[in-house]
Amino acid sequence: MPDRPGFEIPARITPADDDGYFEQLTKAVFQAGFSWQVVNDKWPDFRRAFEDFNVDRVAAYGPEDVDRLLSDRSIVRNGRKIEATILNAIQFQTIAHEFGYFARYLRSLDDLPYRERQKTLSKRFKNLGRTGTFVFLWCVNEEVPSWEDR
Repeated sequence: MPDRPGFEIPARITPADDDGYFEQLTKAVFQAGFSWQVVNDKWPDFRRAFEDFNVDRVAAYGPEDVDRLLSDRSIVRNGRKIEATILNAIQFQTIAHEFGYFARYLRSLDDLPYRERQKTLSKRFKNLGRTGTFVFLWCVNEEVPSWEDR
């Protein structure tokens, strides 16, 4: 991760379940293009707004939930990222159906070089670009190249 003033290196954890992985993926999506500190400061409100990132609940969100989130001043109100979060929850459900759980899906990518893993994840999940994928994998305690080599 970069070493520069004002940058706080994110904690590395191994999530206990799919909801934990989904939360970390969503955080990487919302941090992209925003002040990481702003997103971090608002994260308890994100947890409340997105019902603790329960994959099944978020996947079932409809237009009224999108409106609720867009009017919630305690979170970052970016419509594209909110819509991406809902679509990504649906992808988590698909992965659970295909692999049983998200960590097993990640293990299915272990034999791929990092750049292929990054491309695979970026294609599968909305609003998850190159840097977001790196941050997500870093935060969920996966092997990643150095920040400079990403």
